[in-house]
Amino acid sequence: MTPPEAPDIAAGNTPPAVSSCPKLGILRKRPDFLAAARARRQGTQGMMVQARPRDDDDPTIRVGFTCSKKVGNAVARNRAKRRLREVARLVLPEVGRPGWDYVLIGRFEATAARPFTDLQGDLRYALKKLHG
Repeated sequence: MTPPEAPDIAAGNTPPAVSSCPKLGILRKRPDFLAAARARRQGTQGMMVQARPRDDDDPTIRVGFTCSKKVGNAVARNRAKRRLREVARLVLPEVGRPGWDYVLIGRFEATAARPFTDLQGDLRYALKKLHG
């Protein structure tokens, strides 16, 4: 049985071969975080965003997440990082620039408590200011 959302090749309903949105990568190495810390930054009510263009030909948008112990205990930090990851997954493919690194930093009590749509707006605003 074929699921209803499956493409119907006989009717010419085929999915695109390549997605038009750029790939998201993850920053994991300390030198990448330090390079982003020396670059541009924009604070919002829900987070701090650091951004830098890379000097390579890789079109991947890379993103890193961090929350210090000021954000709270491990449960609060992990919740804040989960929210930041989801915001980045939704916003960066459409607003982020290929070949850039972004670091999203959680804020004390604000990142975990702020409404999710406001967090998305915060990231959009920060990216607009950083790229504008």
